[in-house]
Amino acid sequence: MKSVFFSLLLTLTTAGLMAQTGEAAAKLAQQQLDGYNNRDIDAFLAPYSDTVKIYNHPKQLQFQGKEQMRARYAGMFQNTPDLHCTLVNRMVLGNVVIDQESVIFNKDREPARVMAMYKMAGGKIVEVYFISPDEL
Repeated sequence: MKSVFFSLLLTLTTAGLMAQTGEAAAKLAQQQLDGYNNRDIDAFLAPYSDTVKIYNHPKQLQFQGKEQMRARYAGMFQNTPDLHCTLVNRMVLGNVVIDQESVIFNKDREPARVMAMYKMAGGKIVEVYFISPDEL
């Protein structure tokens, strides 16, 4: 009887921790999305680790570190007035968030369809994997 109780308690505790982890991970993903859509480089970068790694799927490293992100995105935020990312779908599992996104770079062109997978650790986004239909 005790082992059933402890097993049930462990299961409920683990589920509760996973839900909390998932909520925190989703909050970080949303925070960076809001910063992106507001073209606010500091708000966009705030949820990222200083050593974040950005990949094209499956493991092609594009750049690393918050300062490289700043260099890459700051110009895009300034020079792309139509820039907007619409969240189509979000899945959360523990410390991983997968967003299906529709991104407008120019309102006269079709939006880009992208999936972004965010991996969290220590309360920050530590890895991002971008997946586009062309890569599959």
